[in-house]
Amino acid sequence: MKYISTRGGDIPVSGAAAIIRGLASDRGLYVPAELPRLDAGAAFGAESGGAAGGIAADATERPVFGAGYRAVARAVLGAFLPDYSEEEIRVCVDGAYDEKFDTPEIAPLVKTDKAYFLELWHGGTAAFKDMALSILPYLLKTAMRKEGEDKKVVILTATSGDTGKAALAGFADVPGTEIFVFYPKDGVSAVQERQMVTQTGANVHVYGIRGNFDDAQKGVKNVFNDAVFGEALAGRGLRLSSANSINIGRLVPQVAYYVYAYGKLLSDGEIQNGEAVNICVPTGNFGNILAAYYAKQIGVPIARLLCASNENKVLTDFLDTGVYDARREFILTSSPSMDILISSNLERLLWHLSGGDSEQIAYLMAGLERDGHYETGAGIKAGLRDFQGGFADMKKAHQSLARLCREEHYLIDTHTAVGYSVYLDDLAKTGDRTKTIIVSTASPYKFAGSVAASLGLPGEADEFAYMERIRAYTGAPIPAGLRGLEKKPALHTGVIDKDAIQSTVDFALRD
Repeated sequence: MKYISTRGGDIPVSGAAAIIRGLASDRGLYVPAELPRLDAGAAFGAESGGAAGGIAADATERPVFGAGYRAVARAVLGAFLPDYSEEEIRVCVDGAYDEKFDTPEIAPLVKTDKAYFLELWHGGTAAFKDMALSILPYLLKTAMRKEGEDKKVVILTATSGDTGKAALAGFADVPGTEIFVFYPKDGVSAVQERQMVTQTGANVHVYGIRGNFDDAQKGVKNVFNDAVFGEALAGRGLRLSSANSINIGRLVPQVAYYVYAYGKLLSDGEIQNGEAVNICVPTGNFGNILAAYYAKQIGVPIARLLCASNENKVLTDFLDTGVYDARREFILTSSPSMDILISSNLERLLWHLSGGDSEQIAYLMAGLERDGHYETGAGIKAGLRDFQGGFADMKKAHQSLARLCREEHYLIDTHTAVGYSVYLDDLAKTGDRTKTIIVSTASPYKFAGSVAASLGLPGEADEFAYMERIRAYTGAPIPAGLRGLEKKPALHTGVIDKDAIQSTVDFALRD
């Protein structure tokens, strides 16, 4: 399998090379030239799209149906990254999904009255980004060895909150790497910021920026796109890569948990073999729901993909109209990881829906960069039928969170509450009672102040006092990675202008 750029200006490369590079030289994103294929008949008893070949369903070699998480991850990664040997994949998976997760299930699937919640926040940083960023360092180190890469890899990462800490934890003190994380200084929760600025590691650099996530993301992409700067770094024995979901090594591991969740429903007797399910994903940068789309394309019986947004509902409007328009007010909400107006991973979906028309994708992305908007053609609009957009404002999300806790004693965070609200709206509107998996993206304790307000709890001095208040009220345990966080010293206090990302990286690498 080869990976190619969405914009058509780069040569096909192996999976390992795509992971090292992060972003293609023509500013496009790497996509698989052909998608692998589940053995749908043996694994799920259903037909779906995708190319021939791929994941075996053999019960002893690479099981899928009803298998544990590690076995599913090995199967999925092996299909998408065939240039990695079976042993290399095994080492990566076993190293990533270990005791840093607080449950042997890795990603529990919790049944409630109306839906199933796929809890993806049981890793060390208490957010779904752990699912991919725990394994990306292993994939990258293996790729460097396979490709004979002798340069130090400099990881540049923009974060709306959760990616930053997960990337820092994954790459801290990894030999042959330096990692830079840039986050909006006033656009993350106090817990998210504290997680990042207390991160230890000799190769770790963390900066707040005066701006929002889109500014951070644009600044990081501009560094990648500066060929002169890249050549200068190469002369110093350095090369750039990314831990954002623009890196295909971030996206592919996310496909695994959708395959796992479907198999779990089957093995638990919740669905019949081949029965389709819906997936509801709260998302801002579109990567998490794109992974669900990939799962559908390779054979998982998925009916509809519900794309849930908060007030920054650029994705909802796009799915309704085929017009992407980022020319709107940027709103700070209680689900800050979704406060995004430029959804990078949407470019990959457009490429697939256009039939691989790289010229069209390059034209659309140029329009977005130049004018802040674009309109897709009829072919792409028709392909969007797999998706249903919806949004929930803060009031509605908080009400849904409180009702679920009150009526079913199940606690979710504010981002998951956006997804749950959109699902409830869709259910009321369509009457579609297809069994639905809602992606639970973070521990409620990462956004303790907002969760406490949703529950009507008394005010507290800070986020950490809110954690204790929520624990006393609900009995839900505080994740180990968040306990005592307020007592750790802040090691990274730099705040920079949004246009100073490249100069900051250059200076730090010379230090």
